[in-house]
Amino acid sequence: MKELGKVTHWYDKAGVAVVKLSSSLKVGDSIKLKKGDQELEDSVASMQVDHKEVTSGKKGEEVAIKLSQKAKEGTTLYSAD
Repeated sequence: MKELGKVTHWYDKAGVAVVKLSSSLKVGDSIKLKKGDQELEDSVASMQVDHKEVTSGKKGEEVAIKLSQKAKEGTTLYSAD
């Protein structure tokens, strides 16, 4: 599993996680979210940078991604491949 980034903020009502990327990420990618004993799989449904829709994010960027499940701050994202 390759580390993709860490969740820096979670917006509960919108179901959106802000992620500081340590590797590139694209809409449609399958990801694993892991924090402590909690682990879940999801896919990137949509992504925004500065409130603008984008199809990918690159290393060093902070992106907002829509998730189907809650991801607390400090959660690590990995590629599910």
